Amino acid sequence: MALRLCTQCAPLRKTQFIQIEGRFPMQKTFVLLTALLALGAQAQTTVKDPWVRGTVANQKATGMFAQITSTSGGKLVSAHSPVAGVVEIHEMVMDGNIMKMRAIPGIELPVGKAVELKPGGYHVMLMDLKQELKVGESVPVTLVIEGASGKRETVEVKAPVKALADSSGHKKH
Repeated sequence: MALRLCTQCAPLRKTQFIQIEGRFPMQKTFVLLTALLALGAQAQTTVKDPWVRGTVANQKATGMFAQITSTSGGKLVSAHSPVAGVVEIHEMVMDGNIMKMRAIPGIELPVGKAVELKPGGYHVMLMDLKQELKVGESVPVTLVIEGASGKRETVEVKAPVKALADSSGHKKH
């Protein structure tokens, strides 16, 4: 019996698929469960309440927001999504009386402390959108977290699309 990672599928989906060869179903099941538990045990980062702001036709950018917690600390260093040609980590800051948005190299994730990505602060910017993002849809986003050791972890997120009024907490006037 052998445990292999399928290298043909992994680059397409940016995840690892496990393929088990052998004659005994119980051994296959045990190896598969052990492998899945090992992959789950490596998860050092959790993402809570992710969402993406909906867009209108021909709009080329929007943001993804969430709460990110790392049990061992680290840094959000990059992200990507199939719905956007460019994905960057951004922050918005006040410069005098002017709010400015800029790309940053990453967001520090202190050990065990939730970092909030929210409108008016840190966020993942989805640019060069390939399609309109409609309320009720789900947007796949992959976050790349670099641990203190330099080891990188990817976190797959399915972020629901919300309307501007729903996401900001304001009601229609």
